[in-house]
Amino acid sequence: MISKRQLPMIPYHHSSHPGHHSETQQKLMRNQLCHSHENSSLDIRRLCSISNKAIEIVVRGARIGLEECQHHFRHSRWNCTATSNSSSLYGEVPLTKSRETAYIHAINAAALAWSVTHACSKGDLTDCDCDNTKRKRKKKWQWGGCSDDINFGVQFSRKFIDQEEDNTTETGLMNLHNNEAGRRALRSRMHLMCKCHGMSGSCTTKVCWKRMPSMRVVGEALGQLYDGSSHVKFISRGNKPPKLKPKELDHKKIMKTGLVYLEESSDYCERNEELGILGTRGRVCNRTSPGLDGCRLLCCGRGYQTRVRHVEEKCNCQFVWCCKVKCDMCNYTREEHICN
Repeated sequence: MISKRQLPMIPYHHSSHPGHHSETQQKLMRNQLCHSHENSSLDIRRLCSISNKAIEIVVRGARIGLEECQHHFRHSRWNCTATSNSSSLYGEVPLTKSRETAYIHAINAAALAWSVTHACSKGDLTDCDCDNTKRKRKKKWQWGGCSDDINFGVQFSRKFIDQEEDNTTETGLMNLHNNEAGRRALRSRMHLMCKCHGMSGSCTTKVCWKRMPSMRVVGEALGQLYDGSSHVKFISRGNKPPKLKPKELDHKKIMKTGLVYLEESSDYCERNEELGILGTRGRVCNRTSPGLDGCRLLCCGRGYQTRVRHVEEKCNCQFVWCCKVKCDMCNYTREEHICN
């Protein structure tokens, strides 16, 4: 069985058209993901037999998950950045059972479901389309348009991500719970979009369809679940399937929509390559901030150094008719504070 931590990483290049790749790049994705390991699982071999486009959509989902994770934790000691020697599609997941690992699994599962569902609505996948199951007319409006087929996206995410987990182990059970919590966070935020039709702006007919939220909305929602995640313990029950229970009797009940973790988090101050932790040395901090991004907290009491940078940037930009933007080049001096 191949682990998603062993899947080859596709290099991330910023582009004005993310998700659009040349035929050569698509072949590279297929070769790296499908042929780098002889012992690929049945699900991954089946995925690789579908199309280059399917591979691209999986890679896009991984990138979206990473971007949302790094955005949410950009001011924290742990900022969801993989170690430089990471060779994984999903980046180097910290080898802990902490709430950070819980967030990673949730955002990756949600992002893959989002990416696949979005591709279905755009017609990029031949195995799916719009969700046509909702066609019963309501009192004030009727179903129409192209509803996002979230069910297909969720099922795809389950088959691709969950198949590697062993639900008889504490780590596998934790990861499966958090994977599903991520997908639930996406599904529960589907919203109704409507458009009126009629003469002279009237709303004779109102047509509505279901649309996914942005991944930024899902990432922020999972951030709130991260803050309220439940500390759990693994319970073996003989012939019955094992389960997770609250660590302490007075702790809140485990919710299917919430995140769970088995170990307390590291302080993430010092580098630990064995655990996939980068530490905070060399991070840029905010000298005046009392928050997590402030030098006192981010630098873990080690202090910081200040350096002066001279940068040249466009400034005084004006729109010139028609149709150009004319800018001056200005020199600035900026101070940066770097954690020791």
